[in-house]
Amino acid sequence: MTVTSVTADRTTIAVSGLNTVPVKLTVAAKYDTTNPDDNDLVLLVYIKRMSGTGPMTEMLSTDLPRTSGTVQNGVWSGPVHIPSTANGTYKVYGVSYGPYLTWQFGGMLPDPTPVDGPTLTITGTHQPKITAKVTPPVVPFGPNYTITWAITDRTTGKPYGSRVRAMLGVDNQCAEEAGGVNVLTTTGGLITHSYPSSNAEWINCLRIKSNPLDIAGLGLAVIRPGVVSAAPSKASAAVGTIVPVNGSVLGPAAFCPVVLQRLYGASQWRGVSTAKTRQSGRFTVSAQPAYKGLIPYRVYFPKCNRYLAGISRVFYIRGL
Repeated sequence: MTVTSVTADRTTIAVSGLNTVPVKLTVAAKYDTTNPDDNDLVLLVYIKRMSGTGPMTEMLSTDLPRTSGTVQNGVWSGPVHIPSTANGTYKVYGVSYGPYLTWQFGGMLPDPTPVDGPTLTITGTHQPKITAKVTPPVVPFGPNYTITWAITDRTTGKPYGSRVRAMLGVDNQCAEEAGGVNVLTTTGGLITHSYPSSNAEWINCLRIKSNPLDIAGLGLAVIRPGVVSAAPSKASAAVGTIVPVNGSVLGPAAFCPVVLQRLYGASQWRGVSTAKTRQSGRFTVSAQPAYKGLIPYRVYFPKCNRYLAGISRVFYIRGL
């Protein structure tokens, strides 16, 4: 694809709060094709921040339809929706073919054709701020949990005073157009939603959507307890013999360290073997009875990512 020019119907934009301001983009381009299926080709315009502050560092136009000419030599026009979270100086730097949803479902967007497009000066004020409170703060395995999401004006620290439309998602719903729960906040900017315990294994998110990119969003991983189980493969073994100890950490807590500890004296636990959990959360550490008699062991799981520290029940291996 050859891009002849990209223009914007305005280059100075002021936008506030949860609003968006449409800026019409016009692309003159040539696409070398004889395939009749390409007659409905749409284009996407890429825009990046050159300076400024705020969470929106890149923007993307809507799917731009061809408005005149032919696909081999034509003009495509349509809006980019400017949110308040875009604040600063932005530059049109590339054009690619779409539609956007094709790339959402099929992988990464193609590398855009570089262009020296217009510069947009955007003043974004009263940007939204999203926070979340998880109840209980440490989510056990089994019971439901709730998240209270709050949308406020970052400038004033207060809610916007109207009900705000948002979408709640889990896992890939946080990054793709893959469904979710559409909700409205209270006039105080709050949404309280109950989640099944299984959803705690994935990212939970709130998105304030626009077209095609979100105005703002927040994703979080809830805190889980470290629940460790472990058992020796043998109840007894000759002194010096290696005894595999198998166990797991609920979650699963994958690729996290675990430490087999042995009791020294009356109360001092010391590490004697280490390993990492597999993707399944399972692990194997090695015990080695050091003397004859009943020897206490346990497995310690240090805090790892969102999983808190935990300790297995004490188990025993008899040294023979």
